[in-house]
Amino acid sequence: MKRKRMDLRLFDGTSIIDRSGAESLIPTQESNEIIQGVVTQSAVLSRGRKLPNMTSRQYKMPVLDMLPISYFVNGDTGQKQTTTMAWDKKFIIAEEIAVIVPIPEAVIDDAAYDIWGEIRPRIVEAFGKTIDGAVLFGTEKPASWRECVVKTATDAGSVVTLASSDNLYDKIMGEDGVIAKVESSGYFVNGHMADISMRAKLRGLRDTTGQPIFKSDMQNGTSYSLDGSAMNFPNNGAFDKSKALMISGDFSQLVYAIRQDITFKLFTEGVVQNPDKSIAYNLMQNDMVALRAVMRLGWEIPNPINSLQKDKKKRCPFSVLKQGTASVTNPSGQE
Repeated sequence: MKRKRMDLRLFDGTSIIDRSGAESLIPTQESNEIIQGVVTQSAVLSRGRKLPNMTSRQYKMPVLDMLPISYFVNGDTGQKQTTTMAWDKKFIIAEEIAVIVPIPEAVIDDAAYDIWGEIRPRIVEAFGKTIDGAVLFGTEKPASWRECVVKTATDAGSVVTLASSDNLYDKIMGEDGVIAKVESSGYFVNGHMADISMRAKLRGLRDTTGQPIFKSDMQNGTSYSLDGSAMNFPNNGAFDKSKALMISGDFSQLVYAIRQDITFKLFTEGVVQNPDKSIAYNLMQNDMVALRAVMRLGWEIPNPINSLQKDKKKRCPFSVLKQGTASVTNPSGQE
């Protein structure tokens, strides 16, 4: 069967692909499935609170910045006092995330399996990893985006360091543990994200009688939750345990909005460049096609004022558990 070729030229200084010049490779239903897959794969998007889709690049969000104050009236003839409220404004700015997947045409011609079925999970993984790395740790984050969750918690002093002689249980659940750090800012923890190495640390926790806290028997799976809040362990490669072992907080305060759902374009001509501007692939010369996937989204931490912590420099809905040295002491005193 003769293969159809698409007459598309990548931008080379004299021509440009516009929206009407490229055909979508994937039907709308597949595009929606990818969006749902990215939300599932990304720990940030699955835990955070989704706002309505953005209608422009910038979304203005009013945030309560001053609380009203009430007063006692001194006797029957006392004078009633006035008060006020104030709102600050924060902005969600949409930035573009993209990935290009080059495929040799010979592979497409000879393949006896679903090429798209092989590509789809890799696109989902790539988008989820990029989003989580930027939001949680600031990895390659756009300049227009706010500071990452770990940096925000660090600036607010909401960090607990786990040293070799420390009791892990106390560092999480104690009066100065990560949960208490969030509560002191006027928030309640509703979730935890942790590096996968935390699973072994939690399984090793024992009570004063030497019995495991998290695992009651060897037949059933371990239920990972802390103080009634579920934990998840991102495995897309974005979680940086050198910066945080665990992030706990009120994830309703991590909000995001999507400006543009994932769109796809297929190119048969043009070049794909490396970051150093060298040519990785010349599609025409190498007999390749390239699938480009693009989406746009932004995020913010509203962090409105509350009655417990009015100083916004100290108020943070998240706290971080950081690793000091290697070993951890259990409540039983065993290493």
